[in-house]
Amino acid sequence: MNVSEKAEEILESLWIATEEEGDNAAHFERLGVQEGDEALDELKRLAWVEVKNERVYLRPEGRDEARMTVRRHRLAERLMMDVLDLKGADGDARACEFEHLLHRGVDTKLCTLLNHPTTCPHGKPIPPGTCCEQARREGATGVVALTELKAGEQGEIAYLSTGNEKKMQKLMSMGVLPGNEIVLTRTFPSYVFKVGYSEFAVDVDLAKEIFIRRQN
Repeated sequence: MNVSEKAEEILESLWIATEEEGDNAAHFERLGVQEGDEALDELKRLAWVEVKNERVYLRPEGRDEARMTVRRHRLAERLMMDVLDLKGADGDARACEFEHLLHRGVDTKLCTLLNHPTTCPHGKPIPPGTCCEQARREGATGVVALTELKAGEQGEIAYLSTGNEKKMQKLMSMGVLPGNEIVLTRTFPSYVFKVGYSEFAVDVDLAKEIFIRRQN
């Protein structure tokens, strides 16, 4: 069930307070709410939270949604840092905006794209989803850096993580673009790969910035 952005932010703060910091509730001040707050009333109607003496308690019925809200936010943080190279306050602000777009199904696709990360850029745990559990059972790896491939393996270029304009231009001139097929032919002393009918060599640092959706 979709709820308002403010309600999601309340759930996120409640999860962190109760599940990660060991408190049994969060005060109005921490949540930025007061009695009669529309988002708080929304959560009360769903029976996801309970309010006593200006303290908000996360009910068992709301735990799963709160957990998923934290998961979406931290996946958004990884996207900002790992793919879009947005760090610091700017990356955090964009992650806060983007997380509200990651409704069920979209978060699974993003998690797979990022290769099922276990922590956010700040080192906090990302609650695993069913896609993470399935990937572990099946040995699936999602998207990996070119350096994770073995000679002879191939895949589809998913994205480039470099924020350096010269490096980006160099890769683009080789045809290293999202959606193109790539075949790794050698890993030493440099990484040699084919894109189309052309073959190129890059050092390990540049190879680490090419992310591949591996093909069986």
